[in-house]
Amino acid sequence: MALGKEKPSSRSPSRRASKRGPSGNGRRHVTRKHAVPSGHPEPFAVCVRNEDYPASLELRKLYRVIDDGFAAQHDLIRVIDESGEDYLYPADYFVRVELPRAVAQTLRRIA
Repeated sequence: MALGKEKPSSRSPSRRASKRGPSGNGRRHVTRKHAVPSGHPEPFAVCVRNEDYPASLELRKLYRVIDDGFAAQHDLIRVIDESGEDYLYPADYFVRVELPRAVAQTLRRIA
């Protein structure tokens, strides 16, 4: 998959609605509940690449991951980026990390 300057589309047949990002740059996302089932650890990932999205992603920063089956099938990852919205990015831009439950809960509470 060649990487361009646009973020990969988050459209799939099961999505109800999508909208343009706040900057009008063509980013697409679907707003949905970000709840994590009880008993499951909060998923987080560290950004290790950002050359195509320097305004949206900060290197070495921890991002909250939104599980997305469609994204996983297409080597993508859905994270809440600097805009505060969830978007799809290439999965190799991140390394998933497992945090202790108390840390993950505190991070979610202050976000």
